[in-house]
Amino acid sequence: MKLDSPRLPVTLVTDSVALSQLIAALSNIEQVSLDAERASGFRYSQRAYLVQIATDREIFLIDPIALSTEDQSWPETLRAELGKKTWLLHAATQDLPCLAELGLLPKKLIDTELAARIAGMSRVGLGSLCEELLGLELAKEHSASDWSIRPLTDEMLNYAALDVDVMAELWKALEKLIEEQGKLDWIEQEFDALLSFKPKPQATEPWRNLPGLSKVKDLSRVKIAASLWLERDGIARASDVAPGRLIPDRSIMAVVNTPPRSKSDLAANKEFQGRASRSMLTNWWAAIERAEELDIELKAQERGNGIPNHRSWEKRFPEAHRRLETVRPKLVDLSAELSLPVENLLTPDYLRRVCFAPEENIGEQLRTLGARDWQIKLVEPLIQVGIAESQEA
Repeated sequence: MKLDSPRLPVTLVTDSVALSQLIAALSNIEQVSLDAERASGFRYSQRAYLVQIATDREIFLIDPIALSTEDQSWPETLRAELGKKTWLLHAATQDLPCLAELGLLPKKLIDTELAARIAGMSRVGLGSLCEELLGLELAKEHSASDWSIRPLTDEMLNYAALDVDVMAELWKALEKLIEEQGKLDWIEQEFDALLSFKPKPQATEPWRNLPGLSKVKDLSRVKIAASLWLERDGIARASDVAPGRLIPDRSIMAVVNTPPRSKSDLAANKEFQGRASRSMLTNWWAAIERAEELDIELKAQERGNGIPNHRSWEKRFPEAHRRLETVRPKLVDLSAELSLPVENLLTPDYLRRVCFAPEENIGEQLRTLGARDWQIKLVEPLIQVGIAESQEA
């Protein structure tokens, strides 16, 4: 059945009166469904431009822009009440940062996407899960919309409401499936771990992540890449525009691959594209001219996890390579047996760290890295056996 509109009544929260209605609706319940809409790809910031909250009786669509116009402290009114609840979200790590930016933090978490992964579902998108488990087809045509625009269209608000309308029903279906599989304890540990989730911090030199830059060995060209990236980032931040909407990464690399000798030479580069590639040509050329002043070094792309790239282990660290190649297939086989993705059985980076420098107590090493007890119980024996086998090879 196609679900074109929400089944619960919807209230748009744009003023203190509607906010009070929401607070009253939250007062006597333990669990709420939440979602947030950002303007990724349109805006520099990752702020929430719409927050959806569903109880078992109604849906509230919170407009942070409208509320902030009336009262900048509006999140404080919501914070205390919402902080007492269990939050039901889909792909929680996408929404938790922008909700935390508003000071909104949960007491407990349930993540239907994570639950679906642990349950071994082949497709874990909200729409796919609703079709498979609930027989409902959701309208998803506004998933990539610019949620910073005002006014929001009725169609966009309808789409936003649908996401939280189905959440509680979907969790009931997933919970039943997980319980039948004997994985309820696993998922509870995963949800507890989500409460301490922190987004990955930005790299010290984020411009080094430009696609293809790691292959460039000419320092002067690397400096051009850095200077253009920093100029773009500064403009994007100041104007709250997604950097790629000024000039995309490929345009920066087009300049790096063919450095211009003049401003007109830059303008003539047909691969230097983007809506601001010509309107802000003076800025880009100035960035290129001052590139040599940057105090940077020619080095490999920053990894930030404290160990060398595992692709280099075979030649540089053969013992670690043997350990990884012996242990990893054992985890792959176990994940297939348990019907869950191998990355949910154990975070790949944790496995690489253990194989690179195994400690005497593998279980404690895994726990320190962040592995959950259920994961350690399953993988520690396999890792121990694999390490022993690699030494015998």
